[in-house]
Amino acid sequence: MKKTMKFSSVMLALTIGLTACSNGENAGEDKKDNQKTGGKSEEVVKIVYARGQDSTKATEKIIEEFEKKHPNIDVEFREMPADTGQQHDAYVTMLNAQSSEIDVMDLDVVWPAEFAQAGYTLPLDRFIEQDGVDLSKYNQGALAAGNFDGKQWAMPKFIDAGMLFYRTDIVPKDQVPKTWDELLAKAKEFKGKGGTQFGYLMQAKQYEGLVCNAVEFIASYGGKIVDENNNVVVNSPETIKGLKKLVEIAKSDVVPSNITTFTEPESHTAFIEGQSPFIRNWPYQYALANDQEQSKIAGKVGVAPLPAGDKGSAATLGGWMTAINKYSKHKKEAWEFVKFMTGPEGQKISAIYGGLAPTLPELFKDEEILKANPFFAEEGFVNALNAAVPRPVVPNYPEVSEIIQINVSKAIAGELTVEQAVANMEKEIKATMQK
Repeated sequence: MKKTMKFSSVMLALTIGLTACSNGENAGEDKKDNQKTGGKSEEVVKIVYARGQDSTKATEKIIEEFEKKHPNIDVEFREMPADTGQQHDAYVTMLNAQSSEIDVMDLDVVWPAEFAQAGYTLPLDRFIEQDGVDLSKYNQGALAAGNFDGKQWAMPKFIDAGMLFYRTDIVPKDQVPKTWDELLAKAKEFKGKGGTQFGYLMQAKQYEGLVCNAVEFIASYGGKIVDENNNVVVNSPETIKGLKKLVEIAKSDVVPSNITTFTEPESHTAFIEGQSPFIRNWPYQYALANDQEQSKIAGKVGVAPLPAGDKGSAATLGGWMTAINKYSKHKKEAWEFVKFMTGPEGQKISAIYGGLAPTLPELFKDEEILKANPFFAEEGFVNALNAAVPRPVVPNYPEVSEIIQINVSKAIAGELTVEQAVANMEKEIKATMQK
């Protein structure tokens, strides 16, 4: 599943493949530039777009369609690490050095305020105003994630929420688990059926995905990490109960023995190869699982809200934004790409080819999108989005996330009891928030 996807529009038009991109310095490239501009001498500008691994065809298709409409702009895709923590750190290292090597970048929904405060990103308000972009048409929660200090620093690209996907050829609809205890029982029951090796797949590596899984368990049992008033409330019976259930499942024989190495790519790959009847993942899983070129289980996938704890089902609110590097040398061209990708046409491509839930609510009524993602109209999908809860909303989120990752990982490994892990989190999160 892992592959390098660095490509340019010129080579896409010739090969429809994944190729390396050059800067067009020689005579051959000049000729191609003239061909793209109809023989005119207008300069072709290259911008670099960075995002994490894309196992779908969405990024390729977006760039292809954008370049058709903007023949004077080449877009090179630079693939960043799939691990969101590593991706974050790579951006920070690059932008701390005031590098202009990338122009447009996707940001996790919890990063825009941090990047804006650090001076890494360009405020988009003047572009939004001059082009008449109607922000009222966007999901306002998703839009707000890119707003900081009264300015819009990133545009919402898609919205995410954790969901339960299951094999419809193995799991009868009336046996889809509704609680975590039922999940554990059904995962044991169906493990080995239909050629499966495991019963359940999740993301348990020490990275941001583990925080997302942990938030879902904690919230489903009524716990929180930080409350609305920025009080650290992680050390509670509810949080402890939720994390104990996470640890129980992560240490059980229904998950792979190396589950602590699993991020999204490892888990979704195992699922589409037919290795498990259940998986916790984001909405893109549906499109990927139904891609007949990659998936062995196409047409055999259902979706439901994540199992409930004592207080109901909870899904971590996620999603990605798109921003412009403050140090970009091609800000105008970068904005054109951001506007296209996060606008109706780009989000429609993301939904059809990537299974990504739009941040423009009107697109949920689009017949082509619903044909590609029928589960967007399903009660299970809607209920999963409605069950979404945010990760801790704090200005120093990366530090808080790292504290959660480390302590939950130690609890899964048996190095700490859940009670000890929660006590550590309380102490360490309070300390970092008082800095």
